[in-house]
Amino acid sequence: MKNAWILIGVAAAAALLLLGGCAASRISTAAQLARESEPFQHNPPNAALRLLIVGDSTGVGTGTSVPQNSVAGLLAQSFPRLAIENRARDGATFEGVVQQLERGGRFDLVLLMAGGNDVIRLRSEDAIRTDVQRSLTLASGMAPRVAVMPAGNVGNAPFFFAPLSGVMSARSRTLHAVVSQAAASSGAQYVSLYHEADADPFVRNKGLNAKDGLHPSDSGYRVWRDELLAQSGWSPVLQAAR
Repeated sequence: MKNAWILIGVAAAAALLLLGGCAASRISTAAQLARESEPFQHNPPNAALRLLIVGDSTGVGTGTSVPQNSVAGLLAQSFPRLAIENRARDGATFEGVVQQLERGGRFDLVLLMAGGNDVIRLRSEDAIRTDVQRSLTLASGMAPRVAVMPAGNVGNAPFFFAPLSGVMSARSRTLHAVVSQAAASSGAQYVSLYHEADADPFVRNKGLNAKDGLHPSDSGYRVWRDELLAQSGWSPVLQAAR
């Protein structure tokens, strides 16, 4: 299944990316990182809280040197009594997130990390809105606390060159507007990673990007973890899992 997601993502995007000036070597590196990635799971015997992570490669932690440096892994380090089930898969869109959530279960918290593939594959705004809303509805029925953290401004990633970078930024802006509206209507917490280029920490500090220029690096995922804790309101709740 994982390899299928990778192949679908690469096949759907490769021609578009090449036409937009993205180096073939970067596409190859991104595919390699996806093949090597594994979603971090954590099952402490004395768990105080249960977290479900669903989403795409950013939920998996693609781009890290080890899974422990993904958002999931970093949360486990800070909160060792937090049980983490990670269903995220490389290549997933919000449609894939719906499928991950349809497996059901009960949790204390659910984190959705997706959106980059919806941007890159040029999925329609209506399709994205439908899948985001469905995802948040399902997640809200599985946990009292839900946060959705889409990828930041995809067009700012070093992976992309003009003019495609501008297209990706415009689509990222639309994605974040859709997610923000859906989160507000469903009672979920929207965690914003979107920045214009002049304010984006991933533009200012190239070391936050993985070697493919598309995913975060170890340091980049630490920035995301910090934003999650700062914006989600989860920090007081997670203290029970220290």
